[in-house]
Amino acid sequence: MPEIKFTNHLKRFFPALTNGPISGHTIAEVVAALDVAYPGLSAYIVDEHGKLRQHVNIFVGEDMIEDREGLSDKVNEDERMYIFQALSGG
Repeated sequence: MPEIKFTNHLKRFFPALTNGPISGHTIAEVVAALDVAYPGLSAYIVDEHGKLRQHVNIFVGEDMIEDREGLSDKVNEDERMYIFQALSGG
């Protein structure tokens, strides 16, 4: 299973988040599995149409995913994924 890592910012809103293995062969499947494990988390990651939110980035290994609309990027069993939510302010 791929391994997922979260930023501390997301852990502030979902304190039970833990880094570790998650099921899924595509980004969309991983996001769906995350929402089952942590209800409501997908609303922070994707919009109401299932597209990656503007200020969220997902990396598989060192590469940012390419398909921000359909989340069809493949995820291999031995890969590490990172979900980053950009912070802004002044």
